Amino acid sequence: MSKLLIRQTLRLPQILATNLTKSGQFSGHITGHQLLIRGFSQTSPMNRIENVLIIGSGLMGSGIAQSCATTNRFKSITLQDISEDQLSKAKTRITQSLTNIKEKKKANIGDVNEVVSRITLSTERKPQSEDNLLIIEAIPELLEPKQRIFKELCESFKDNKSVIFVTNTSSLPCYEIGKYVDCKDRFGGLHFFNPVPLMKLVEIVKVQGTNEQTFELLQQFVKDADKVGVACKDTPGFIVNRLLVPYMQEAVRLLERGDATARDIDTAMKLGAGYPMGPFELMGK
Repeated sequence: MSKLLIRQTLRLPQILATNLTKSGQFSGHITGHQLLIRGFSQTSPMNRIENVLIIGSGLMGSGIAQSCATTNRFKSITLQDISEDQLSKAKTRITQSLTNIKEKKKANIGDVNEVVSRITLSTERKPQSEDNLLIIEAIPELLEPKQRIFKELCESFKDNKSVIFVTNTSSLPCYEIGKYVDCKDRFGGLHFFNPVPLMKLVEIVKVQGTNEQTFELLQQFVKDADKVGVACKDTPGFIVNRLLVPYMQEAVRLLERGDATARDIDTAMKLGAGYPMGPFELMGK
């Protein structure tokens, strides 16, 4: 059961985050707008991210690119990967996602092809412009490849002292990923949730060394990407996973000991704690 739980909990943050944004019971006491006002300062319109380079065109990378393109608030968005085949798949994925969202009227998309055209696909790590540039690493959760990418990025952009570097990770320590980053003041973490185009939540991670200007720019970027940001230190699991995994594990222990049935545990958490669904309903998603 424990191995099953581990596999299942990999998908739980995205499920919980969905209900956090949809459920009045769960999030009705404070809106996304209020979160931004209470938790974040307002960055000057002249002091914000204008160009975005995303490294990795998988589910997360393509989803981040799609979200940025949909808002139409950035001068350029470049999605980079090592092969044309991967980029072609990413373009197809983005086009299909936008089409589905438009058909289901989940957002005001407009012309799908126009949104897709805002994303430049490239096999080279070259943004359209280095002015007010944010580079987002979004490759799979493997420490050494991530470290290597940031080492290479620091060398490639060593003459530009304004570029901000972030990693999109859900499980690896940001400080370890940025081990070879020599500009820690311009390094941080952004944890997007899958599927990115539909998930509002982004955990903004302040790594040791991240300066306040970088942090404020990341806050503004999240807002410009039409997301809700929550601030968190570089702690294991950040916020969602740190709270969610122990909760799910304890639910399994209750069931294994025979203390209660799965149905009664779910009912108890929905009616007693006001959760939109119980732990075992989440596992079944």
